[in-house]
Amino acid sequence: MAVPDAAQLPPLANSEGEKRILAVLDQARAAGEIYLEVPVADGRMLRILTESANAKQVVEFGTSTGYSGMWFTLALQKTGGKLTTFEMDKGRAAQARKHFEQAGVAGIVQVIEGDAHKNLTQIKGPVDVVFIDAEKEGYVEYLKAILPLVKPGGLILAHNINMVPDYVKAVTTDPKLETSFFMHGGGLGITIKKR
Repeated sequence: MAVPDAAQLPPLANSEGEKRILAVLDQARAAGEIYLEVPVADGRMLRILTESANAKQVVEFGTSTGYSGMWFTLALQKTGGKLTTFEMDKGRAAQARKHFEQAGVAGIVQVIEGDAHKNLTQIKGPVDVVFIDAEKEGYVEYLKAILPLVKPGGLILAHNINMVPDYVKAVTTDPKLETSFFMHGGGLGITIKKR
């Protein structure tokens, strides 16, 4: 039997909360209210990794319109965790807030507008999961800035990994890190901070 392509199968809701989030994901996509979103296969992986890590604090660089953030909230509503997400563009940040409100998860998400490189000081550790999906030339700087706050055993995830060779080098040459790549969707680097 062939393994089904996860990107082609619609996610299945296991609760009313999940149903509401998935409905907003579908509505936002259908209405064209998303910008630079992660593919469904990557969204699923974000949720799986976050929930399996029992994450309490997730940090995202690059909110965009909240699409990837809603995948995190599918896990965080189960783990009791929170998402802090950074977005430079005011319009996209406003759209993300609207989506989080519609999905009923605004209470577990903090959207911080402005330059994440400057606003990162608002984050206090320990961080369980980090997702880097912002300007590609900033990936290594984000990694260096957030790594001290990531707990041992915590995850650093990076999207569009084929576009950031300097980041790939950074996470594959540091003995404190172990990295693998999920290339099914848009290319996701999965790094654990060793214990």
